[in-house]
Amino acid sequence: MNTATEKNLALLRTAYQRLQSGDLDACVELLTENFVANLPGTPDPLHGREIWRLGAQAMLEGFPDLQINVEDMFSVRDKVAVRVHFRGTHQGTFQGIAATHRPVSFHSIELYRLEDDRIAEEWVAPDMISLMQQISPPSGP
Repeated sequence: MNTATEKNLALLRTAYQRLQSGDLDACVELLTENFVANLPGTPDPLHGREIWRLGAQAMLEGFPDLQINVEDMFSVRDKVAVRVHFRGTHQGTFQGIAATHRPVSFHSIELYRLEDDRIAEEWVAPDMISLMQQISPPSGP
């Protein structure tokens, strides 16, 4: 790796590969001790590696066959932006909805700040409305 940009991109590629393989311990090792998560719907940032682990674990429990396709990724200084496409099958309870065994597909726009070759902060904007529509029971009479 010659440049900071190449190192940053490689770090995020590794993180997504580890997440897809379900190795949450290896993922957590890529986070700083004081990791910060900025999530839609939360008024304040969440702090700590375990916050990230809980969210990732919930996704993998709900969608154990989760496939991650990074569609775009670029880096400027200490930031990496990612457009990612997730696919899987709803095989476990997710957000209180029991497994429907339906296939799902949704996108997320994600921004990461890196510090000392680790992920220090994230801002994620997954298309949760689309995901929840795909697993919610049909409404009607």
